[in-house]
Amino acid sequence: MTRAMINPENALFAVWAFWAVSWWAAALWANRTVARPAAGSEFFYRLLTIVGAVLLFGLVERDPSSPYMLWIAGPALSWSMVGLAVLGFLFAWWARLHLGRLWSASVTKKSDHRVVDAGPYGLVRHPIYTGIIAASIAMVVVRGSVFALAGAVLMTLGWYIKARLEERFLRQELGAADYDAYAARVPMLVPFT
Repeated sequence: MTRAMINPENALFAVWAFWAVSWWAAALWANRTVARPAAGSEFFYRLLTIVGAVLLFGLVERDPSSPYMLWIAGPALSWSMVGLAVLGFLFAWWARLHLGRLWSASVTKKSDHRVVDAGPYGLVRHPIYTGIIAASIAMVVVRGSVFALAGAVLMTLGWYIKARLEERFLRQELGAADYDAYAARVPMLVPFT
């Protein structure tokens, strides 16, 4: 492997790819779905996250003099962002493992569903989204372009909208009193706020 191939941006792509493949392979490990929100209710957040991902990963601007470049991150900052992405995905995986068979890629109620409020869910109500958002921020810092920034903003907005939909749905399905008590104790996406 040449030195040019081993750079922070390529390392970030590899981290994202490893996470995505491992994440979807684990999707088979889940309880049966017993309820879903209304058809079409997930369209908007999915659209935002897909368009955001295309902008974050797809449009590459390498010319430092380009008007689309906002900054050029140095090697130390760039490699620290690889570390941030790894930590973000480890946090998401911790949450995924802690949630166990209750996890779903879509907003659903699984059999035996309950409010999970321990482990990473004791720090934030949506630790998977928090981890993905952290990895998105890392990619923006390394790529430094308007496109990457716009992509991360759209993805974050998509995750926020999904989190709000999930919370409304879980309040309805699991009981408002239980979920509201949890929401009063634990912040949505940013720990310790």
